Formats: sequence, C-alpha cells, structure tokens
Amino acid sequence: MKEYSFKKNDEIILTIDDISDDGSGIGRSDGFIFFVKNTLPGDHIKAKVMKVTKSYGFARCMEIIESSNGRCKARCSVFEKCGGCSLQNYKYEEQLKYKFNKVKNDLIRIGGVSAEEADEKLLPIVGMDDPYRYRNKAQYPVRMGKDGKPHAGFFAGHTHSVIETDDCLIEPEINSKLLDAVLNWMIKNHVKAYDEESGKGLVRHVLIRHGFTSKECQVNLVINGSKIPDEAGLIKLLIDVMPDNLKSVTVCPNTRRDNVILGDSYRTIYGEGYITDTLVGITFKISPLSFYQVNPDQTEKLYGLARDYAQLTGEEEVLDLYCGIGTISLMLSKKAGHVTGVEIIDRAIKDAKENAKVNAIVNAEFITGAAEEVIQTMLPGKGNRRTPDVVVVDPPRKGCARSCIDAILTLAPKRVVYVSCDPATLSRDIKIFREGGFELIKATPVDMFPHSSHVETVVCLGKNFSKPKDYIQIRIDAEDYYRIKESEKKSG
Repeated sequence: MKEYSFKKNDEIILTIDDISDDGSGIGRSDGFIFFVKNTLPGDHIKAKVMKVTKSYGFARCMEIIESSNGRCKARCSVFEKCGGCSLQNYKYEEQLKYKFNKVKNDLIRIGGVSAEEADEKLLPIVGMDDPYRYRNKAQYPVRMGKDGKPHAGFFAGHTHSVIETDDCLIEPEINSKLLDAVLNWMIKNHVKAYDEESGKGLVRHVLIRHGFTSKECQVNLVINGSKIPDEAGLIKLLIDVMPDNLKSVTVCPNTRRDNVILGDSYRTIYGEGYITDTLVGITFKISPLSFYQVNPDQTEKLYGLARDYAQLTGEEEVLDLYCGIGTISLMLSKKAGHVTGVEIIDRAIKDAKENAKVNAIVNAEFITGAAEEVIQTMLPGKGNRRTPDVVVVDPPRKGCARSCIDAILTLAPKRVVYVSCDPATLSRDIKIFREGGFELIKATPVDMFPHSSHVETVVCLGKNFSKPKDYIQIRIDAEDYYRIKESEKKSG
C-alpha cells in the first residue's frame, strides 16, 4: 500500500470531482482523498491541509484557481457558517444532476446493476419548481451568547456552535418572528438557555411545525425541566405573531445529557396537543413527537410513485414495513384490499391507529413489532394472516436489516416497493433482493431536501423466476428455510 507524507498546514492543489454525504467537496492529490468544505465538482483550488488520517484528509480552501461552471452565489447570508444547506452555492439543476448520478453510480458500484440496466431502469430525478421555503418543521437550538442573552439558530457544521440567521430560506418566513417571540419571553423572564457542558439552563430547543395545507402552526419548547415561568406571557407573544393560525403550544421535558433533541412526553399549554395537515389525501394529527415528512410537496410525489409502483387493483394484501405513523399504509388502503403496517416504535403505531380512525379507514391495521417477526405470522400455513401480494419498505438510513430482507424473500410477494433515503444502503439491499430472485423493474430519485446532499429513491422490484438462487426461492414451508439458514451458520 502506498504511503503518503501529507501533514498539517501543507499547501496542495486539488481538482474537486465529487461531493461527500455531508456536502463537502472531494478532491485527490496523488490519489490521496481530501474533503474540502464549500467546494464543488469542477473547482480547481489551492487548499491547506487541516488533518490527515491513514486513508483520507481534510483541507480548507485557500483560493479558487478556477471555478466550477455549476457554482452560483448562495442566497443565505450565513451559508458558509451554517451546517444546513451545504449545496446552496451549487446551481439547482447541477444539484439534481449530482443526485441522479449518485443514485446511478451506487446502483452500479454497490448494487451490481450494469451500466446499461441503470440507464434503462433509472428514471429522471423529480426536482422542485421552487427549491426554497419547503420545510414544514424546524428545530432551533437555543444557547446563551457572550452578551448574556439567549440566541437561537442552527448548528454550524460538525459542531454545536449556534449560528444565528434572520431568515432561513428553506423555512417559512414567519418562523423568525415566532422565534423572536420566544427569545423576548426568555429575556423578560430571565430564562436561561441550556448549557451542554454544565447541564444547567432551561430552554434547549424551539420546535416549530406548520401544516402546509391546513395553515395550522405549533410551537414546542424542549426544556431541561418540567415547568416554565409565565406561560400566559409566552402564549400572548406567540398569538400576537400568529393570531389566526397558532393552534398548539407545548412544552417537552428532556433532562438527558446527550444529543437527543426531544423527550418522551409533552404537555399542552395552549390549544390542542397537535395540529392537523393533509398529505396524499389523508388527514394526519401531528404532535411534537410525531414523525412527519418535512417537505410536503415532494412527499406527495415520492409517495405517489410508491403507490404507482405497487400497481394495486383493489384486491391485494399489502404489507408496509417501517410504516411510521402510517402515511404510506393509509394512502395505499384506498387502492388495496387490506394493508398491514408494521413499526417497532409503539408511539408511531398509536399515531397510525389514530390517523386511521380520523380518516374512517377500516381496511388498514397496525402492529408494533420487528418486521421479520411479524412476517412469520403471514407465511402460508403458519399464521392467521393472508400472505401479502405487495411488500412496501421505507427503512431508516441504515437500510433494511438482513433478517428482514430474508423474511421478505420467504414471502415471495409479487412486488417489493422500496422507499429509500440513502442510495448506498438501498443499493446494498437491492443486490440481496436480486440474488434472492427479484429483479429491478424501475427506480426514480426524488429530491426531498434541496441544497443538501441527500436524495430519496423509490424502487420497484419484481419476482424473477428465471433466476432462482440456492435456498432463496418461493417456498411454502418456512421451517425448511430457517433450518437451512441455521445449518449454514453452523457450517460457516
């Protein structure tokens, strides 16, 4: 293995040719990889080495010798400091090209899909007409400033230093006024912001949520305790900002000494403990603790693709794994015979059941449990549930657990619809499905988070009976499958 002699403060010349998951530019000097913040593919730069490990390094851009053709001026005044919109200085059409290629390259490199197949089956990325003001939720950390006053904003990249902004361009404009109302209440009542080092101080975060359809707004204070002073004063200041649409003010105790933002419960001090909103034709109750997609416009497109890829006729049994609060399950229930949603987080299942009740949906049920365990009750002859015709998965960034994929393969549904928020783990899982007798039918990337490096993808997988592989085939008896698996483990 080649040894490199780079050290801190060395000056190097780099051409940036890629973007990392956190939005940093990637360049190579004599084959050695450097990550450089605020640089873009096509930039030719002079950089100073900041840190070196055995396999990669970090550098700071000192001079842009030749600028990328995709570079533009960021609209946000704190773009270079804030850790949020890392690609705001990249033309939006170039962002979309980069995200499309990211999905394509991962399918080829990790998923084992040929370049020809990727060209055929990966459809154009779905972007936004206006990639600003798209978020319906913001979580603002609050910290004491050197002036002795509380300040709120967003964390700088890879730090917990709070960067203030007068107006975040991907959030609703009204948020800055609501945030100012909270800070003014804190100053008036001598309320201190939370200090991570000492564990003292009261207000940790301010969470603001909007229903883009309902226009309802909720403000939630995450506090290092159980009570706040002058609740009436806080409520009055917030109502003055939003006299018609403020529907909920809550406090959420969180006394943990870690980076988890929300606590496990909340208390309503004004209005209801939730707001409502409509997504994919379904009305949802959204509490401070509910998971709800932050970009409603793109979520409609993302979930619409999932519905189309499921190809439902009204008779199918659908299994929705990692179902969260039931968004996809309830949408599909309108086209399916019956839907079963599965989620390991009990609080989410309670929300899903409530949302089904609110929408008078009776052909969807929700189960708390691990996906691979619930699947056992759906195998032919092994439970009292119908074997699903279509399986939908919407896992976290780490992708599906291997045990979950293996369990799906034993079910051998007609189709698997995979909604992914990470192209790398998606591609890893697609490779396993393909080895298990499924084929890639089509895939579409969706830009859910403009100005960030993240991209979501919807994939349709179908059974391929011409490619059975070893023990992973359609089967009737699940016990045979697990006996073989155990035997393989023992034999290594």
